[in-house]
Amino acid sequence: MIDFPKSLGDETIRRQRFAMLDQPHIGNFTALVKEIRRQEGFSEEVPYFDPMDGGAAARVLFLLEAPGLKAVQSGFVSRNNPDETAKNMFLALQDAALPRNATVLWNIVPWYLGSGSKIRPAGARDIEDGKAYVPRLLELLPMLKVVALVGRKAQRIGAWLASSANHRFKVLDVPHPSPLFVNNRPGNRDLLLKSILTVRQSISH
Repeated sequence: MIDFPKSLGDETIRRQRFAMLDQPHIGNFTALVKEIRRQEGFSEEVPYFDPMDGGAAARVLFLLEAPGLKAVQSGFVSRNNPDETAKNMFLALQDAALPRNATVLWNIVPWYLGSGSKIRPAGARDIEDGKAYVPRLLELLPMLKVVALVGRKAQRIGAWLASSANHRFKVLDVPHPSPLFVNNRPGNRDLLLKSILTVRQSISH
């Protein structure tokens, strides 16, 4: 299947992804999204997991802060979303040669924060509410070796997550792939890549 940055800006590709949501590797993740929507009173504000990712076979879970507007519009938390943050993530994962079927992308806060086209940062209460679903997600990942916390907001749950890891997986920090970070200094793109290379090395042992 075609796989390139910002490809979910194409309606045909979005339809193809939606048609994959009940495949065996991703079906339980789709069910989790539906459960969250029902319990929290949301609909499209909670995007689906991308079925192009590894689903149940994933060894790495990348947890970001919260879905952006493009994720809500495409319907997926995905490196293929038509925005620069997703593009930076796509390219860093590609450059690190981290197999896509070894990864899953999600958010500490599974729902869109804000209204209309204006998102707001996740606050302490948002993170506390959102992390309640993390244990359910971890149950769906029997091969998990690394949880990579992407950005400072996601990294707030690092100590809590490490205490519940039971030595089953490592918890690693990864810089946020937003243009605000990547384009801020010449070396920041390399820092992002280096951190993802560390993630890849951690699942190779």
